Amino acid sequence: MTQFRSAPVFDADQHMYETAEALTKHLPEKFSRAVQFAKFGNQTRIVINGRVNDFIPNPTFERVAAPGAHEKFFAGENTDGLTLREMQGPAIEAPAATRNPADRVKELDRQGVVEALNYPTLASLIEHATADDPELSLAVIHALNQWMLEHWTFNYEERVYSTPIINLSEVDGAQRELEYLLDNGVRVALIKPGPVNGIRGWRSPALPEFDPFWRDLEAAGLPVVLHASYPPLDSYVNQWEPPHTQSFMAQSAFRWMVLGHREIADMITSLICHGTLTRFPKLRVASVENGSSWIYPLFHDFADLYKKMPQNFPEHPHDVFRRNIWVSPFWEGCVADVVNTVGWDRVMFGSDYPHPEGLAEPKGYWHYAEGMDERRTYDFMGDNARRFMGLPIANPDPAAVRPPKLATFAGS
Repeated sequence: MTQFRSAPVFDADQHMYETAEALTKHLPEKFSRAVQFAKFGNQTRIVINGRVNDFIPNPTFERVAAPGAHEKFFAGENTDGLTLREMQGPAIEAPAATRNPADRVKELDRQGVVEALNYPTLASLIEHATADDPELSLAVIHALNQWMLEHWTFNYEERVYSTPIINLSEVDGAQRELEYLLDNGVRVALIKPGPVNGIRGWRSPALPEFDPFWRDLEAAGLPVVLHASYPPLDSYVNQWEPPHTQSFMAQSAFRWMVLGHREIADMITSLICHGTLTRFPKLRVASVENGSSWIYPLFHDFADLYKKMPQNFPEHPHDVFRRNIWVSPFWEGCVADVVNTVGWDRVMFGSDYPHPEGLAEPKGYWHYAEGMDERRTYDFMGDNARRFMGLPIANPDPAAVRPPKLATFAGS
C-alpha cells in the first residue's frame, strides 16, 4: 500500500540550543556563583554549586553533533560496533534554526512541518544538578524561563511552541511559576518526570500535598509534557558500577539497560496510583522522548494489580491512562503497538530534531514507518498533537474517525 504523506505535520519533539547566558542572565546575584561555566582544557563544563557536570558534553553548543548523526545506533544498525562518539563524525556549527525562532520557522518550512513543540536542551540536567538545593532549582528554572520568553517567546507565530519549565520541588514556587507563565502567553509547559526534593525531602509530585498546583494547572487548561531528562536513578546505578562518566555519550551497556525508561513509567504510575489524574481528570499530560516499550508492561501490571487491589483505584488505571496521557514514541519504535494499547488519538509524532539521536529530517520517519492509511496519518503525524494542545485539527473529515481497537488485558 502506498503511504499517504500529505497530512500537515506537527512535530511534538524538537529542541533549541540555549546560549551561554540562558541560565545566568536573569539569575539573581545571590546565586551568581552557584551556576558557572568553566574551562577544563579545551572543554567547557557547567559547574553547579561547585560540582562539575558533564552529562551534556558541550553545554554552550558552539559546536554540536549533526542532526541524526546517531541514527544507525538507535535504528539497531550499528553493525560496526561504533560508540556514539565514533558514529557522529565531525562536529558542526549549531544550525541557526536551533538558536532563534525566525530561523526555526524557515527550517520548519524547509522540513515541511507546520508546527512544533520546542524544548530546551539544558533543562535535562539542571533540575537534577540542583536537586539538593530547592531554592536554587526554582531560581535557575525561573531565570531560564525568563531567557526563553525574551529570546524565543512561548508562542512564535502559532508555529513554534517553546516549553518553559515548572519545577515542583515547592508547591508555592510551582504555583508562582505557573502564574508567571500564564501571564506571558504560555501554551504548553515542561515538567521533569521523577520525584522532587523539597522542604519535606524527596516526594512524589502526585501526592495530595501538591494538589494546589495541579488544581491551578487544570483550571488553566494548560497541557504539560514529561520529557526525558537526567535519570533520577543515576545514583542507584552508581552502586552497581563506578560512575566513570555521567555523559550521555559514554554510558555503559549496564547503565543503558537499567535506566531504560523507568523514570517515565514510575512517573505515570505515581500520577495514577497517587490519584492526581483522578482528582483532576481534565489534565492533559504527554510523554515525549521516553519511547514506548514501557507501556505494554505497565498496562499488564496495572491489570494484574487492579484485580488484587481494586479498592485502591476509584477508576481502572487503563481508563485513566487512555483519558489523560498522550505518548510520542521513539521514531524507531512500532507505532501500531502503541496505538493498539493507548488509542488512536493519543499517539504523537516526534523527530527529536536537531539532536544526534533524532532524525536529520522529520519526514525521514517514513523510512521506518509501517503502512499507515490516510486516517491514521492525519492523527499520528499532526492532529493528535493538536488535540493535546487544544488546537483545531487539520483532518478534513474528522467524522471518519472510528473507535480504536485497543489491546485487551485480563481485568481491564
